[in-house]
Amino acid sequence: MNRINLLDQKLANQIAAGEVVERPASIVKELIENSLDARANKITVEVEQGGVKLIRIQDDGSGILKQDLALALHRHATSKIKKIGDLENINSLGFRGEALASISSVSRVSLLSKAREGEYDAGWQIDVEGNIAHKSLVPVSHAEGTTIEVRDLFFNTPARRKFLKKERTEFSRIDEIIKRLALSRFDVHVSLRHNQKIIYNLLPAKSDSEKQRRVGLLCGSKFVENSILIDTERAGLKLWGWVGLATFSRSQGDLQYFYVNGRSVKDKLVTHAVKQAYRDVLFHGRHPAYVLFLELDPSLVDVNVHPTKHEVRFRDSRFVHDFLFSSLYKSLSEVTPGDQLETSKELNQLNSAFDLPQKMNESNDGRFNQSALSLVDGERNFLESSDKSDDFSTAENQRTDVPPLGYAVAQLHGVFILAQNDQGLVIVDTHAAHERITYERMKRALADEGLKTQTLLVPISIALSHTEVDYAEDNKTALLELGLEIERVSDEVLVVRKVPALLRDSDIEQLVRDVISDLIKFGTTDLISSKQDDLISTMACHGSVRANRQLTIQEMNALLRDMETTERSGQCNHGRPTWVFKSLAELDKLFLRGR
Repeated sequence: MNRINLLDQKLANQIAAGEVVERPASIVKELIENSLDARANKITVEVEQGGVKLIRIQDDGSGILKQDLALALHRHATSKIKKIGDLENINSLGFRGEALASISSVSRVSLLSKAREGEYDAGWQIDVEGNIAHKSLVPVSHAEGTTIEVRDLFFNTPARRKFLKKERTEFSRIDEIIKRLALSRFDVHVSLRHNQKIIYNLLPAKSDSEKQRRVGLLCGSKFVENSILIDTERAGLKLWGWVGLATFSRSQGDLQYFYVNGRSVKDKLVTHAVKQAYRDVLFHGRHPAYVLFLELDPSLVDVNVHPTKHEVRFRDSRFVHDFLFSSLYKSLSEVTPGDQLETSKELNQLNSAFDLPQKMNESNDGRFNQSALSLVDGERNFLESSDKSDDFSTAENQRTDVPPLGYAVAQLHGVFILAQNDQGLVIVDTHAAHERITYERMKRALADEGLKTQTLLVPISIALSHTEVDYAEDNKTALLELGLEIERVSDEVLVVRKVPALLRDSDIEQLVRDVISDLIKFGTTDLISSKQDDLISTMACHGSVRANRQLTIQEMNALLRDMETTERSGQCNHGRPTWVFKSLAELDKLFLRGR
């Protein structure tokens, strides 16, 4: 008796199903990807009991020919690739040919379709249960496209059914899949129903405003209001989409959508590049929010490296990483207070029925007028200051070109600056804002002077693996550019002779280990610059305006003008906001005005 045997076809299908069909959401993903590959313009998804009882997906795509209908349910049967060379230029979402076979091996499936080429056929249907066809093809009346019904998931594998979560949890996973796929194709009409209730009905989005509206519906209007639009291209790579401001960071990475040639991926290289771009503005433990699309030649990326196709491999990973990092870092650094206020201004103009300039000049409606307010030391009471009021009104308040952060009118408790612009009230955290300004100036000074190194009196020996030492030796020039001079003394030992001057008191051995690890994993590293930035940040914090220091109106306005021209001035070095804005409409609501 042989010890090695060919697996039974049914058993092989169920093993394959373990990779493809993890839960109802996995089925929805595979089937919608098939619909998109079939060039569908409309996709309707209907599920019951979180997808366990029923998943029905209908599209108006190219459909399946009668002679291909039964073959589509076999393993490794696909219309998307034909030869080995096709794997190097994949343009479709699905291509393995396992989805339908795996799904039908653990459920009851009905497949109905009418091909666009089959003009004399009204449509055909085939029913399969546990990968066994109940009957041959039967004619049906069906519009062009395909409908797939998946019922009683895991009916023949009860052990796997026990691992499913509650209905609400399973549906939330389906909801997330729909979001990811709806964001990948703005041109497709997508609708979702759960237990006969309409959840989404997303019409095709063609214009930029329509695309932004879809993003708002799926990711929340607050995300759109607190994000910037990025669109950049270099050397055959294009990156576009929406990037959330650091002040809109999340406690978890639940609003991160990244697409490579329309395919949703969760890739370590991408995550690392995005994290680097936010390193100067994101509070520790917080996660950025983004919806980003990377487009490049399909031959430059391998999507066939993971069973679920969530990860990809770039041919030139270092270049892609640097492109993502530099594009996002530059875009985030160029955000000005004026940019942040623009969206608020547009919304305010749509919702307000009154004339803002007239309202701002009214003397009896309780808002700030030409009088400035300041604090008297000790008593902490608001008192009018006629001297500062005169300076403010004559020199600045009469100007028509009001800057984004407006002009200062008061200082509150020695901590906050109150300013008014042509839209409402601006509140500035004095210390946080000055800390960012000082930090950016110190960084520029360091960049202008160049990286200074220091020779160690006693070189440090570090024991590493043979592979790590080889890699370090091959990249001696790159390490030297980072301020690290290393020398190989044996197969598994390096000696460090020079380090960046600012980091001479840090843990050099751990620093070198981490730098080499980053170089091996990502082809680049920012540890040196990030650690230097941490030191500069600490120095900037100590050199900034402290709480309870009284500032003159002129000093406050000078700080506001500096903020408007300083990169990343919207966040302090720890990722907290440096200023907030309240529109006149929002202030009206606080006091129930107009009701």
